[in-house]
Amino acid sequence: MSLLTVKNLGKAYRVYASEFQRIGRWFGIPIKPSEEHWVLKHINFAIKPGEAIGIVGQNGAGKSTLLKMITGTLQPTEGSVEVNGRIAAILELGMGFTADLTGRQNVYHAAGLMGFNAEQINQVIDDIEAFAEIGSYFDEPVRTYSSGMQMRVAFAVATAIRPEILIVDEALSVGDSYFQHKSFDRIREFQKQGTTLLIVSHDRGSIQALCNRAILLEKGTVIKDGKPEEVMDFYNALIAEKENATVEIRELEDGSVQTRSGSGEASIESVSLHNSEGDPVEYVSVGETVSLRINATINSAIPELVVGYLIKDRLGQPVFGTNTHHMDCKVGDLAAGEVLKYSFSFAANLGVGSYSVAVALHTTDSHLSRNYEWLDLTLVFNVVNVSQKEFVGLAWIPPSVECSR
Repeated sequence: MSLLTVKNLGKAYRVYASEFQRIGRWFGIPIKPSEEHWVLKHINFAIKPGEAIGIVGQNGAGKSTLLKMITGTLQPTEGSVEVNGRIAAILELGMGFTADLTGRQNVYHAAGLMGFNAEQINQVIDDIEAFAEIGSYFDEPVRTYSSGMQMRVAFAVATAIRPEILIVDEALSVGDSYFQHKSFDRIREFQKQGTTLLIVSHDRGSIQALCNRAILLEKGTVIKDGKPEEVMDFYNALIAEKENATVEIRELEDGSVQTRSGSGEASIESVSLHNSEGDPVEYVSVGETVSLRINATINSAIPELVVGYLIKDRLGQPVFGTNTHHMDCKVGDLAAGEVLKYSFSFAANLGVGSYSVAVALHTTDSHLSRNYEWLDLTLVFNVVNVSQKEFVGLAWIPPSVECSR
């Protein structure tokens, strides 16, 4: 059984020539609006219990509108939302808070709107106060709060009692680093207990760390629904492309999906990883010195070429990335037919595991400026621990230790 089902959901904002026409439409009279703008149209998906779904898309794609319709704070123009469970949602900063009431008073008010009675709130009010960690401000008017303090109280009350479905919009981004870590720890704990998560974020790391599925919205419709890494790669390619090039995806032999984008004015010819003796390798020892070799061909005259790479872990989260712009290795005035060869040497101070490399050819400091080619999964390599002492994590940062008593 699906915990949440969205069927043919759509939202339109309409303008009528007069209020009489608008009222007539309410009573079913078929009056055509003078203007009609669809924010969302033909949205269909279902979420099973325990799933964690990331909703991504550029500003104006309809993400927040979708969440408001799912929570019932906004009525759809067409379609339906079926929910089988209690929803807790954090959609807007301080949503439902009254500025002149204290944090404590707002907790009772907000929790009441969520369907809890006074006895239930009394049982968790101390936990909410402790989790928010705003001290004496808890009994001060909310108008004296910073945005981060409002976020602390809002999140604490929304998650005081574990919901079947937890919906979080971009609001968490305003919190300080400490509280973000604390919030994500609570979200992960809820996930272990079976809570379904629906989160909107532009943060690739959050989506890939918390979610097992992602949905990409573009101009009010779902254009991709799948594994977080694949969807985020496609999303990043769309951002880079803007209006002038193509985005291609293809399935590799191992079943993974590779995303390629760019104008094609320069292209990636080869990418390989080599050991200190110059031999190509797929397995690298922790701390071993290796070189990443990238060959690029110029297909049309371009004013500048910047080559960058990004190492990602098995979940697709960035581990390390840089480019020749930041390394002050710039090449300009390139003619069609030229071939450039780059070699990036570094110590593989990485934890044991599988890693992939994405490569980009572009101008200035980022592929968002002028993207010639971006290619994910150009190669995959594995790090093994042959000679170092055992450790955990993605980074090898060997310490020295002194002990006194």
